[in-house]
Amino acid sequence: MLPKIIIAIDGFASCGKSTLAKQLAARLQYIYVDSGAMYRAVMLYFLEHAIDYNNIAAVEKGLQEAKITFQFNSQSRTNEVCLNGRNVEREIREMRISQKVSELSKIKEVRQAMVRIQMEIGKEKGIVMDGRDIGTVVFPHAELKIFLTADFEERVRRRFEDLKIRGIAATREEIAQNLHERDMIDTTRKESPLVKASDAVEINNTHLTPDEQLALIHNMTLGRIGSPKTTA
Repeated sequence: MLPKIIIAIDGFASCGKSTLAKQLAARLQYIYVDSGAMYRAVMLYFLEHAIDYNNIAAVEKGLQEAKITFQFNSQSRTNEVCLNGRNVEREIREMRISQKVSELSKIKEVRQAMVRIQMEIGKEKGIVMDGRDIGTVVFPHAELKIFLTADFEERVRRRFEDLKIRGIAATREEIAQNLHERDMIDTTRKESPLVKASDAVEINNTHLTPDEQLALIHNMTLGRIGSPKTTA
């Protein structure tokens, strides 16, 4: 049996991290975890319970009350996030969450709570996790680290199309503004900023199809675990 490894995928919003991670995990028969969905679920809980995330005592209480788990969807073959037992996969993708989640993710207590859960999930390896600080903070010793980038206009286009498919209303202007703000917050926050790990492989996927990207990184993975490479 081939050894299982940890694959950490970091990058900016709307670079296709989740798409890649889901596909790669399915092909490898690994566990997929969308770390960003965890922060979004916490943000949803805070909004629903009118928790002031500038009040650290209220934040800590909310973190204890908001139970984040994952539920396997047999149709999509992916794990979907649940909040206190309720599947919130669609709700957490709404613009009201996107517009606020980066502010929430700056909070030290929130990041520490999420990182603890993520580290626990990865103890047995055989996991693909995507986010902003997976290769730098959560799994600094991951066997394979990928840092995804894409041109800004392409990222706007991808988010617009994704939201349209989900039936979530948003203009391109709203999306562009949201991505600009999230980029700035993600890269400048004091707690676990978005940076490329020194040993990560950087890939600009602006002109790659999902299948091309998957084939490229799947072969990288096979190289790390000592299995013969495959073709797309």
